[in-house]
Amino acid sequence: MVLEFVGGLLTNSLALLSDSGHMLSDAAALALSLVAMWMAARPASPNRTYGFHRFEILAALLNGAALFVIAAFIIAEAVKRFSEPPAVASGTMMVISIIGLLANLASAWFLMRKADVKDNLNVRSAYLHVIGDALGSVGAIVAGILMSLFSWYIVDPIISVVVALLILKSAWGIITSTVHILMEGTPAHVNADQVTETLRSIKGVKEVHDLHIWTITSGLDALSCHLLVEENTDCQEVLQKAIKQIAADFRIEHATIQVEKPGLGHAACKI
Repeated sequence: MVLEFVGGLLTNSLALLSDSGHMLSDAAALALSLVAMWMAARPASPNRTYGFHRFEILAALLNGAALFVIAAFIIAEAVKRFSEPPAVASGTMMVISIIGLLANLASAWFLMRKADVKDNLNVRSAYLHVIGDALGSVGAIVAGILMSLFSWYIVDPIISVVVALLILKSAWGIITSTVHILMEGTPAHVNADQVTETLRSIKGVKEVHDLHIWTITSGLDALSCHLLVEENTDCQEVLQKAIKQIAADFRIEHATIQVEKPGLGHAACKI
């Protein structure tokens, strides 16, 4: 980060400066992700019955928002340079960019090898920061080559904008996923109608109502519902089958199921 910042000032390259700014956010994002994982490992308490698992989702949301701010800054600076693109020391710029690329590829390799970059939103947001930074380094290298061969100095802000748009795409995916979780949305891999049909197919079940499915944190989904069963049905047998079926078919192991018989009366749930 320091190398690219100093190099950007010396070579007058926006691509390097924007990449160093992105690296600064990477360092903060990785630190935030690490703190989030540490917080999530803390046990639940009477005040926080789900523990601190949601801190990982909040960290991912903050990382996604940070990517938006960085991309906006890069685009704003690039627009200023389009009318009069300054000369850039392309040779030095390329050397520094290659060093930055190697550093980012090493970080991405460790994250892929040692962490869950597919299903854990917190780790994925950190991984996308690193990949976005690697793309910035690649863009700076390409810009350096074109400027060295053809003196096309306008390539520097153009590459910066392209990288910023790629960063925005990644950030949007992270933000939409985290907001969906914070709004208690149904997990993407679960179909609520299929869950209802699965539960209704259990012998003795007449009706499924007040079904809620949500994500506590990445890889930890929860479900709650009421099952209305026939009068002579063994409630414990139905409950056991429902728990096993939900875990087997939908990978939901945190299920709270209330089994009711026709004579039971309770107020209708508001949601």
